[in-house]
Amino acid sequence: LIDKNRDIYPYSLVWSPLPPISWIFPFIGHTGIANSYGVIHDFAGPYTININKMAFGSPTRYIQLDPLLCRDVEWDVAINEGCQIYRGRMHNICCDNCHSHVARCLSIMGYDKKRNYSMVGIGVWFFFFGTFTSFGAFIQTYLPSLLLYTGIALIAYYA
Repeated sequence: LIDKNRDIYPYSLVWSPLPPISWIFPFIGHTGIANSYGVIHDFAGPYTININKMAFGSPTRYIQLDPLLCRDVEWDVAINEGCQIYRGRMHNICCDNCHSHVARCLSIMGYDKKRNYSMVGIGVWFFFFGTFTSFGAFIQTYLPSLLLYTGIALIAYYA
């Protein structure tokens, strides 16, 4: 069972805003993947996998998946293997990042018969299908962008 107060999200992908990038592009954020116990693993930086503490705060969105759709490797085994790979990788914000880590874990497990998940696909999945953890999480995600773009529009209008 999901326990939002304790950041427990079994069999889930999780997402949090990545300031200040998310203030400009609210569809860009930080991702992680939780094991069967709900413990979150995220690729937080060069050679670093955080366990049970996301790099940019508690999740504001999640997607709970069905572990029965793992075709190649069991859920927790695939996460451990993906984490082991990413403990040996340099973090690159544009090309090899937290989204890549989540995609690799899903590809290893062959989730839903797919072995080619991508960082862009993970981002799109969250944008369209991510569930907000609360109304406050929705505000935390979109309010900074709304304020920024409103300020820009007002300055442009009155300039």
